[in-house]
Amino acid sequence: MSVEYAQKLWDDHSANPFNWPEQQKWRVILTAGLVTLLVGLNATTPSQDVADTFHIDDSGFPNSFWPTTVWNTGAAIGPLIGLPLLENFGVRNGYLLSYFVFTVMIVPQAVAQNFATLLVTRTIAGFFAGIVQNAMETLIADMWFTDDKRNLPITLFTFLYIAGVTLGPTLDTIVKFLSWRWVFYIQLIIYCAVMPLLLLAIKETRGPIVLSKSAKHDTRLKKAVQSHRPSISGLMSEAITRPVHLLCTEPVIFFFTLWASFCFGLVFISTQSVPQVYSTVYNFGDTAAGLLQLALLAGATVGFFASLPQNTYYQRSATRNPIEVGQPIPEARLPLSIPASLIGLAGGLFCYGWGSFPHVPWIVPTIGLGLMGFAIMVVINTVDLYITDAYTKYAGSAIAAVALGENLFAAWLPLAAPAMYTTLGFQWASSLLGFVALGLTLAPIFLYFKGRAVREK
Repeated sequence: MSVEYAQKLWDDHSANPFNWPEQQKWRVILTAGLVTLLVGLNATTPSQDVADTFHIDDSGFPNSFWPTTVWNTGAAIGPLIGLPLLENFGVRNGYLLSYFVFTVMIVPQAVAQNFATLLVTRTIAGFFAGIVQNAMETLIADMWFTDDKRNLPITLFTFLYIAGVTLGPTLDTIVKFLSWRWVFYIQLIIYCAVMPLLLLAIKETRGPIVLSKSAKHDTRLKKAVQSHRPSISGLMSEAITRPVHLLCTEPVIFFFTLWASFCFGLVFISTQSVPQVYSTVYNFGDTAAGLLQLALLAGATVGFFASLPQNTYYQRSATRNPIEVGQPIPEARLPLSIPASLIGLAGGLFCYGWGSFPHVPWIVPTIGLGLMGFAIMVVINTVDLYITDAYTKYAGSAIAAVALGENLFAAWLPLAAPAMYTTLGFQWASSLLGFVALGLTLAPIFLYFKGRAVREK
């Protein structure tokens, strides 16, 4: 029996994840999506309460934000190391192990007796959280072969990814009447409750791994099994160097990473600026100011539904592609993101900033937050999908570069927020961010008109 025949047999085999029933695929994805949402809750902490417990001084520097910074730094590094291992040695076991370690790390966060313990355990938690969250994209690629089928799952992943970290401060606010340690206890209860669901729903989705297991029961498939696996050292070297190389040598990836990272960083800047703005300008209490973070989530929800017709527009572009007939045009991903970035991101920041006066109703800056949430969802989703289309051969490494930038911006950009909003004032601090958003919008505008020429070089 030839290798070609064995491969053809596997391509049509019912055990092949590409051939699974849609119901089975969505069971896996919805479970992973729920986990992506829930894990994001741990990204932030009730920073002021933690600072009061451990006597952390914020007078010269926002030291109370360090628990969030180290979590996101871990989440930036984790996927670089963990995802290549999952992709080559199987997703299910690595996914479940990462989730288990992440869950275990909630315990020392809850009972930490000093600030250093909290920082160390949150770094480890962020590392494994990054693997768990970003593994959802691996699951999607394993089960849907064509981009028209992957559009909705990836858009859903982006929304849940953003929603999780946005809901974190709201959870902190809701349970504020309890000790801050109860934020972690509640998270621990939730994560433990979800674990049996993971054990039942998450199946092995890596084709080569499933093929190897299937070949033990169907000898006709043995010739299709790839016997060679790269060494772990080789995997680590490639996994770390290729994303960095693409980030430094590919202008499209560099500027789109800046664009998406800036957006993701704004989610965490809001955790610093929203309480500061609403308590100072409108005398809102911590609870009310924390609940206003939901404006970002409301905007992101609108952005999710707005992205669905954009996906359809992209698919229809295949009928007008003169170069690759029948293939959608990557630049057809961009039209919605341009007004979203101009009006939603930059406009939202200006609205948030210049609406922050006592004589202006509080709903005005809140609308600005909603516009920002809309733009953040649309932009990050656009970047993920465009990069995947434009860099098909190295899509995994390209997306890893974007994820690295997003988490590093989320980790370190908000450290400047309190000083920036205090020194420049609420209006000009948000305006500065708005001008940066305007500048970054030039990237999708340029690529919309010149993207094909850039990709052909």
